[in-house]
Amino acid sequence: MPVVWSAVGAVVFPNVGGWLGGLITVRNIKPWYESLVLPKWRPPNSAFGPVWTVLYSSMGYASYLVWRDGGGFDGPARLPLILYGTQLILNWAWTPIFFGAHNLALSLADIGLLWINVAACGYSFYHINHTAGLIMLPYLAWLTLASALNYCVYRDNSTKIKEVKKDE
Repeated sequence: MPVVWSAVGAVVFPNVGGWLGGLITVRNIKPWYESLVLPKWRPPNSAFGPVWTVLYSSMGYASYLVWRDGGGFDGPARLPLILYGTQLILNWAWTPIFFGAHNLALSLADIGLLWINVAACGYSFYHINHTAGLIMLPYLAWLTLASALNYCVYRDNSTKIKEVKKDE
């Protein structure tokens, strides 16, 4: 029974940061985010919550598989789990940076570091548990899309943001 609860905890844990970030996001969609120049190809706002819930849950399960098969922090899973923890921190930090602080440049830097970290994490997961490594691929694909979106928002709005700050 404890193994089941370990898996459930690993799945729920990353969602906690997502739920807290969601509170920040919801408060800043209108009027701030909707006032930005956004690319036409961006996913609808309603897609982000369900997609992130699936991704957080799957990455949590992948971390459980690595923890289980790699001996936790006392075995070969130590580095992959450290990478997992650092990517969670970078992931959770993005929302307060982008939606909370409206800092497009710093959010772009954060998501770039996050992408690199997730790629390294997935690669290291694969060496402990193949399924866990493969589970990280949809996350990396979504981050690629999110990074492109973040870049376009930065590129198309950085002048606008500077003008607004000058007027304040």
